[in-house]
Amino acid sequence: MTDTTTLNNTLNIPTIDLPRVVIIGGGFAGLKMARLINSDEIQTVLLDENNHHTFQPLMYQVATAGLEPDSIAYPLRKTLKTKKRTHIRMTKVTNIDFVKNMVHTTIGEIRYDYLVIATGAKTNYFGNKNVEKHAMPMKSLTESLDLRSLILQNFEKALTQSNEEEKDSFMNFMIVGGGPTGVELAGAFAELKKHVLPKDYPDLDIRRMQIHLIEASPKVLSAMSDKSSNHALEYLRKTGVNVWTDTLVKDYDGNTVTTSKEVFQSKTLIWAAGVTGNIPNGIRPEHLENNRIIVDEYCRVKGLENVYAIGDVALMKTKESPRGLPMLGSVAQQQGQYLAHSIKEQLKEKTVKKFKYTDKGTMATVGRNLAVVDIGKIHFGGWFAWLTWLLVHLMLLVDFRSRLVVFVNWIWSYINFDRGTRLIVRKFSKKPDKSVSQKEELVA
Repeated sequence: MTDTTTLNNTLNIPTIDLPRVVIIGGGFAGLKMARLINSDEIQTVLLDENNHHTFQPLMYQVATAGLEPDSIAYPLRKTLKTKKRTHIRMTKVTNIDFVKNMVHTTIGEIRYDYLVIATGAKTNYFGNKNVEKHAMPMKSLTESLDLRSLILQNFEKALTQSNEEEKDSFMNFMIVGGGPTGVELAGAFAELKKHVLPKDYPDLDIRRMQIHLIEASPKVLSAMSDKSSNHALEYLRKTGVNVWTDTLVKDYDGNTVTTSKEVFQSKTLIWAAGVTGNIPNGIRPEHLENNRIIVDEYCRVKGLENVYAIGDVALMKTKESPRGLPMLGSVAQQQGQYLAHSIKEQLKEKTVKKFKYTDKGTMATVGRNLAVVDIGKIHFGGWFAWLTWLLVHLMLLVDFRSRLVVFVNWIWSYINFDRGTRLIVRKFSKKPDKSVSQKEELVA
């Protein structure tokens, strides 16, 4: 089999006599599918704005100086280097033409036989423009590094403040969202406060540092069992986190956090309160519900035979989940695996079974020796749950090197009560000076 021609664009994808699958997004769903697709019978094109895949469940540890970014990020090309007829292009999708079966990107356009939309999710601010402008999100590796820099910069600035209220505002951290990300982030802050920051900043009274976790619903970890939720709340308060349930954030101007119960002074509000589908241009309104792409139980987009959506961006309703499957990495990976097999079966003109999600459980860690786990009707917490969380997350990492690096980091931190990556690699400003940024890039 030989390559013939290339499309008239800068993607330079060879045209061969095999069907072409274009996957938009290299997250859990897209990468899983690309790794498992039958490359003997299919040409695969993976499009992503980044050249790497990020293991998002551990991004909070990058933000709180527990891990370096290369521990949880993997080059897409390295991950897929053994896959034949697989092409990766770093680009942004600008539009999709479902009539002509074309994907338009910032570097050109490409025809597809099958299109898979796996663009994941983005931060949902629920229409609060001030919060969107001033809060810190944490949905990408870059945002995690920005947050790490901001946290450390805050303590550096607190050292030089003579006004006590201003000093406290640099050391008060507001975390909005009581789901797994918010709970784990709050627990990581509590560990920093107890074990690390007093040694790094002996001139500051770190006891004045406040960690507030704000949740709009009546309980934290609302998607988990009542038992696990109650355990998590107990653990959070045990570690010194102030937990505010049934509380809405109404406004934030960069200094003052206005909620439905209290007003707080804080330089840092971290938004972990929700996500919404990251919808590429070209998706019509009739394809959407709650800002996710409607798919059937074959992962097909409503009304389109050769277009699929998987992962967080897809809304698949089932009898067990009438409001749609949860936006979880486990769902994304299972859908990626299913669709790789499904397209293979379609090409052989075989009957394709419906996708069925297998719930393998949910878990969250609150800190050292403290975690909660739900597996079916089994719910447990404490040290054994924490050990379970560690082992599961280690095994979910993409390659052996990452597992080894993360494991060594965790063992070191556990033994020494330390987090060794407290580096301000690049200064972060919410209102960056473009001229300064350009100078710094030139120096770098």
